[in-house]
Amino acid sequence: MNNKVNSMSRRKFLAVSGAIAGTTLVDPKSQIFGGNVADLNQSTGKTKIAVVGLGNRGTGMWGDSIVRDYSNYVEFVGLCDKNPGRLEVGSQMIGANCPTYTDFEQMMRETEPEALIITTDDNTHDYFVEKGMEMGADIICEKPMAIDEKKIQTIIDAEKRTGKKCRVTFNYRYSPHRAKMWEILRSGEIGDLTSVDFHWYLDTSHGADYFRRWHRLVEKGGSLWVHKASHHFDLLNWWIQSDPESVYALGDLQFYGKNGPFRADNCRNCPHSKACNFYWDITKDQRLKRLYVDNEKYDGYHRDGCVFRNDVNIYDKMAATIKYMNGVQVSYSLTTYSPYEGYRIAFNGTKGRMDAWIQESNPTSDVNYDEIIVARNFGKREYIQVPQGDGHGGGDKLLKDQVFVPNTPDPLKQSAGVRDGALACLVGIAARKSIASKEPVMIKDLTTIQPQEKKEYKRIK
Repeated sequence: MNNKVNSMSRRKFLAVSGAIAGTTLVDPKSQIFGGNVADLNQSTGKTKIAVVGLGNRGTGMWGDSIVRDYSNYVEFVGLCDKNPGRLEVGSQMIGANCPTYTDFEQMMRETEPEALIITTDDNTHDYFVEKGMEMGADIICEKPMAIDEKKIQTIIDAEKRTGKKCRVTFNYRYSPHRAKMWEILRSGEIGDLTSVDFHWYLDTSHGADYFRRWHRLVEKGGSLWVHKASHHFDLLNWWIQSDPESVYALGDLQFYGKNGPFRADNCRNCPHSKACNFYWDITKDQRLKRLYVDNEKYDGYHRDGCVFRNDVNIYDKMAATIKYMNGVQVSYSLTTYSPYEGYRIAFNGTKGRMDAWIQESNPTSDVNYDEIIVARNFGKREYIQVPQGDGHGGGDKLLKDQVFVPNTPDPLKQSAGVRDGALACLVGIAARKSIASKEPVMIKDLTTIQPQEKKEYKRIK
């Protein structure tokens, strides 16, 4: 591939640096916490926040990094987890000087947080969103927002009933590389968008990890159609700027679970460890050991479960055809046992095409940028290089800045609310239903959300 950066033919392209600058942020006071001074802790001037779910995500992405980087804007008033051992360890890891609880409603009553961060198992999100809103908090919810259409409707109704707001933390929107693609699509460089080819590959490390954890159970995570792919469907909804209309899907379990040559409960007690390519010694990771292994006695949860357990009931290969209200067609696939991790995407338009191939693991070179190729039907190809960043392609910090740092705009419309969170999940839910029925599923039949030809964008106020 030619790595030379050619000059752009149309000056209305935004500079690459603009995609990675801090101007892609929003004001949390006007969009999450209501913009009311009464929402602040009057003694400190900071927003009071609480977290429920102190696993690796809750203690890291939404825990110690918040204490370290955003203490000028927010303060923790409560931490909650149903596992008392993990609660104690997680509290130590986060380093917040605040009370801890195993009883969620007690925490909400006693600490009265303005914002509640939810990082629990996916099948419990709807309960914590609804109860958190009813008890006075705005919500910051990890994806997926919920795992089925009934739970999504519960959240939609709760937001209307309480007047509280829910933000869904789609950090993939904030990656400078993906933001740059959004800018190019808006610029008209490839004309009117007609179709998208989007293929995601999970490798035998990250991909296998979903089959070790509770995510292997559809009743816990909604399958990877929802837990993982809702990230991808949100990107599509955001890029295409229209709502999904229908989904037809295929899927199967042909590699993990029942397909393995042998199995055990978890890696540490497996008699086949020397013969298994997926053997993983969790005790070598001190963070995970402290959070999970040391606290198994409280709930029996094995973070290093066997990827070949017979109870695995999610798909490990998936494909879908998605039709959007504006006529754009999407061909999507997800493979969970690839030798490398990343994705290939192509946007086809009336004037040309935009391509990207991102390899996130097992890199073949030392390049420190991601590339986008713009090819015009009757013109030259152009290569745009976007510097790589840490944390989901540089998106994590930009997302957290947007959530917590005051007085920041949202020019790329990256802030995601309940409608965005719902539609991202509904594509995966429709895919599950399509596989079961062998028929296309209409998004409008699942909840009270009626898909629109042009994406309905509302700032979270």
